[in-house]
Amino acid sequence: MKKTHLLYLHGFNSSPNSLKAQQTKRYFAQQHPQINFICPQLNTSPNAVVKQIETIISTYPQDDLLLMGSSLGGYFVTYFANKYLLPAVLINPAIKPYQLMEDYIGEQINPYTGKCYQVNASFITDLKALDQKHLSGKNNYFVMVQTGDEVLDYQQAVEKYKSKQLCVQQGGDHSFVDYDKMLPKIAEFFQLA
Repeated sequence: MKKTHLLYLHGFNSSPNSLKAQQTKRYFAQQHPQINFICPQLNTSPNAVVKQIETIISTYPQDDLLLMGSSLGGYFVTYFANKYLLPAVLINPAIKPYQLMEDYIGEQINPYTGKCYQVNASFITDLKALDQKHLSGKNNYFVMVQTGDEVLDYQQAVEKYKSKQLCVQQGGDHSFVDYDKMLPKIAEFFQLA
């Protein structure tokens, strides 16, 4: 059986140990064992993340690669999905994180890893440089948002991905309530079901 590789990018100040990452890993291990689940601890600067993910992407055949991203991870995934024309699932994706990061300038501590790092002006500039104004591919995105997201404006995602496959759920929050119930739909989008 052909091995497919699923690259999952977590959000800001998160980790591979986040609930969604762990639920995704468990689901695919149980339901689709042909999937090689890859979820790295992302570097703390945008440029370092890009280098890190470029290295991972270069390791696998692109026609066997699927992308998923949550929040800021969704922003990075959009960059790579657009660049390499890869199918991507986005969960409550950040659309303009460079605007939100103004509130996080200074020292940050990742609650999962305990790692201390700085968010500064160049961090914001580097994030802005990754913004994808035009999305390529008609059906290579499945975007999941909840209207009760307290961190991000879900309407920005609805507007940006309006020509893509969208799932807008009423209520919920930034963590995407009942995310695990969406995993079969994600597998279906990736044509694994």
